[in-house]
Amino acid sequence: MIIEIDNHSGFCFGVKKAVEKAEQLLSAENSLFCLGEIVHNREEVERLSRSGMQTIDHEEGYQLSNKKILLRTHGEPPSTYQKLKENNNTLIDATCPVVLKLQERIKKSFEKLSEEGGQLVIFGKNGHPEVIGLMGQTGNNAILIHSADDLARIDFTKPIEVYSQTTMPIDAFEAICVELRNKAKNRIEIHNTICRQVSNRVPLIKDFAIKYDVILFVSGKNSSNGKALFNVCHASNPASYFIEGPSEVQKEWFENAESIGICGATSTPGWLMENVKSYVSVILNLEITS
Repeated sequence: MIIEIDNHSGFCFGVKKAVEKAEQLLSAENSLFCLGEIVHNREEVERLSRSGMQTIDHEEGYQLSNKKILLRTHGEPPSTYQKLKENNNTLIDATCPVVLKLQERIKKSFEKLSEEGGQLVIFGKNGHPEVIGLMGQTGNNAILIHSADDLARIDFTKPIEVYSQTTMPIDAFEAICVELRNKAKNRIEIHNTICRQVSNRVPLIKDFAIKYDVILFVSGKNSSNGKALFNVCHASNPASYFIEGPSEVQKEWFENAESIGICGATSTPGWLMENVKSYVSVILNLEITS
């Protein structure tokens, strides 16, 4: 039996940097507030909470004063910074550098478009933390779209600039952009702002999935990136199973299998995939070749 972990899976650069920053702060002070889940992975959030990190929502954060508060990778709107600083809190900004740059670009584009009567369009998921931060750069006056059904919100006689949430599927973005171009009656500028670390994982995980009899995809169920990458896995290999951790593994999945591949999302910690591998080896009572 061969059991292998995909070496391209696991934390992306932004998440890795945020988790390392949290670990450094916790090692020094044993206490830290994090505004929202630091990563969309329950196991990782619980691991950090055992070290003293407390996850809070925005309303709880606005009640705090003189505390250290970590801002996670997804980014925040300007109003969040203002409200948290009003109570003399110290903010540790762990916003992903890619997201931070996108926020700056959107703010500048919106200011320019406002002067010329244009519209700024964001392709993303309504309610997603990153999208809330991006919309906040425009005072929530950008037009948010997620599918072709949303295009009626756009006045195509005006100049348009289009940006994307960094974690959206590249094929969905390209498809919506074709429709935008076809409808445009004025200048339209489309900016592909999908993170390359995210989009590049699609072909890599597709190639990984077809190499094994069974695929265990490890991710938090609330991870948008996890859902998208699992769909790629399942399309490539129907014997793919979405799990949050070792306890969800079922022995019968491996009947007649000779190889098992373990992979995950950009929010999946490496240690969790290692734990899944160890658990599988125990329940199958096998010598592992890796």
